Amino acid sequence: MAKPVYVLNGPNLNRLGTREPQIYGRTTLPEVELLCRAAAGDGKLEFRQTNSESQFVDWIHEAIDHGSGLIVNPAAFTFTSMAIMDALKMFPGPIIELHISNIHRRGPLYEKSLVSGVATAVIAGLGVNGYPIAVRAMRDLVGQA
Repeated sequence: MAKPVYVLNGPNLNRLGTREPQIYGRTTLPEVELLCRAAAGDGKLEFRQTNSESQFVDWIHEAIDHGSGLIVNPAAFTFTSMAIMDALKMFPGPIIELHISNIHRRGPLYEKSLVSGVATAVIAGLGVNGYPIAVRAMRDLVGQA
């Protein structure tokens, strides 16, 4: 049985659709999940969101033991969490860092990702369309295409 791909979303992403729609659009997180599941096809997918850094780390640990690949949108944790960075370093498979907006165009606070240095690939600035692109790319990376 193939191991699932984990899609982990960080703080405030549960507010997609209403949070700063000029930056993040009007698509909700449940709609993003449907896009991911459609892109996954028959592949297994664990899609989750939390506002808690410790929960995010716990889910990375779970993925270390049970996942084939990780797609992470750590949101604000991208720039602040060494704990998430250290947990990601332990993941044996491919990691895609994903951001809805182009974080590199958003000012000095958003320019230094702690995650990029441990990620296999980075997708930023494609809006919510980056999610199914990431899922398809991950399927290729883990050989589930």
